[in-house]
Amino acid sequence: MEAIILAGGFGTRLQSLVSDVPKSMALINQRPFLEYLFDYLISQGVTKAVLSVGYKHEIIEDHFEDHYRTLRIGYAVEAEPLGTGGGIRLAFWKITEPRALVMNGDSLFRVDYQAMMEAHLKKKADATLALRKLEDTGRYGRVSVNRAMRITGFAEKQQESGPGYINGGVYILEKLLLMEPELRGRFSIEKDFFERYCSYSRMYGFSSKDYFLDIGIPEDFNKAQHEFAGFKD
Repeated sequence: MEAIILAGGFGTRLQSLVSDVPKSMALINQRPFLEYLFDYLISQGVTKAVLSVGYKHEIIEDHFEDHYRTLRIGYAVEAEPLGTGGGIRLAFWKITEPRALVMNGDSLFRVDYQAMMEAHLKKKADATLALRKLEDTGRYGRVSVNRAMRITGFAEKQQESGPGYINGGVYILEKLLLMEPELRGRFSIEKDFFERYCSYSRMYGFSSKDYFLDIGIPEDFNKAQHEFAGFKD
């Protein structure tokens, strides 16, 4: 498997704790966050990762160069901010397989990627989104699915509360779909792709109860310092 990692974030909400490196390089127990993510990718059989980078990308490239342990690393450098969708599309030019795992470089969702890929291929999906079920989705926004786990819609934060699924930020995407001409330039994968295409494409959810943490806010960044200490490959 090959993966695309969005690692160009500024880390605006972490400025009080992390101000001199990209958010994905924030130190967790003296190790860059990306190393934990790479360790998990390797354990799941991923052999290549393409990092979509922008802000202070030289720091990431100097640290990892072209590999980390058994993982080959490539870089797709944004000349200007392209949004989550544009960054993924740019990285897809360096992906050799017809599909790729896609994830954020500042969060860890320990989904079973092999099982997720099997479900994606079995359903001949255009896109598969890792979903997490919560008792209250109001803080995050909700993903609606039917009985077959086909995605039927998205709700904004605070629009719908109560139990339901949220987008976990890990996807399997078909390369050809992201190469449509109308998707050139800057766009959001969430707003301009998922919400726009879900009604007429084969977009499915993959439910997972596995560990999830986003280090994008100080509270969870500090939480990672303790919880990541127990992680092994």
